[in-house]
Amino acid sequence: MDVLFPFGDLLRMLTQPYQLYIERTDPSKNMARFYTVAISETLFGEPCLIRRWGRIGAAGRSMVHAFSKEEDAVRLFLEVIKRKRARGYRPTAATPCRIY
Repeated sequence: MDVLFPFGDLLRMLTQPYQLYIERTDPSKNMARFYTVAISETLFGEPCLIRRWGRIGAAGRSMVHAFSKEEDAVRLFLEVIKRKRARGYRPTAATPCRIY
């Protein structure tokens, strides 16, 4: 049985997974921060960028940006990483795999 799906190319998968966990620590300033950024899909299959940040060990805060095209999400992903690297955030050796 062939069934026509009315949404056409609205249901598309991400081309590859994007996720990163970085930290910034400075014991002299009592600073221990984390930042995660990932590209996922919304319930409707649209790409979204999920950012989560806060003090290491705390739940932190989060923000979600929805996009119509994956390329826009990737562009913001790279821009955010560039800004965070400039502020001193670096990947850790033991990177947690939890991204909310």
